[in-house]
Amino acid sequence: MKKKRQAEILRLISLYDVETQEMLQSLLKQSGYNVTQATVSRDINELNIEKCLGENGVVCYAKASRIHTVRFHNIISEAVVSIDYAMNIVSVKCHSGLANAACAGLDAMNLSYVVGTIAGDDTIFVLTRTEHDAAMLCRQLKEML
Repeated sequence: MKKKRQAEILRLISLYDVETQEMLQSLLKQSGYNVTQATVSRDINELNIEKCLGENGVVCYAKASRIHTVRFHNIISEAVVSIDYAMNIVSVKCHSGLANAACAGLDAMNLSYVVGTIAGDDTIFVLTRTEHDAAMLCRQLKEML
């Protein structure tokens, strides 16, 4: 029952801008889960759900991985100057002093095809598993610019 309820919570926060625990509790009740606010609170903690600024400017609940994606997108769009790759290494040139922040955001994404990263003051090197992965990462990062 708990796993199904928690899966429903993840589904609901992906569909709606859930602003409060009470709103989430109400949506769960509409889905057939009669839960207390304390249960909702525990589920939020166990699922690593946080509040973030939604796409429409409303502060709402989101899975932490989605939050990292939004934060990383913001960092990339502000910090990165250029992106290129050679073989399975991606080079990300940043404005001076911003490479560490961009690299931390990239690391938080936990991409399965990234083996590791190294950041300096204005450059990040990303080691990927294959050349195809490097090309794909390069494309994804460029789309964020």
